[in-house]
Amino acid sequence: MEFNNPEPKTKEELELNFASNDVDLIAESLVSLSLYEKDWYWAQNICLYFLDSDNPIISGLAATSLGHIARIHHNLDKQKVLLALEQKVNDPAIRGRVQDALDDIEIYSQ
Repeated sequence: MEFNNPEPKTKEELELNFASNDVDLIAESLVSLSLYEKDWYWAQNICLYFLDSDNPIISGLAATSLGHIARIHHNLDKQKVLLALEQKVNDPAIRGRVQDALDDIEIYSQ
């Protein structure tokens, strides 16, 4: 999968994209959500939902997106997010992305 910086999307567009079964569309929307969505709490909860995806592209990007939210907003429900990420840190398919997110949260989140 090639990375391109996505365009901002409305909540309605994001919700439609997240309801699809299109892995690339969901992945692009997770990145857009993490970079542009002003409602960090809503964005965080969407990412936590997708962190449990069976698809490592989606779950890995959900972890990365949680790190982006911490970096951009300097805010997260830290206890909830750390618990979710720590449950995924030993998943060989996404552990690098999870560790990067944990590092971002430690550096940037309050």
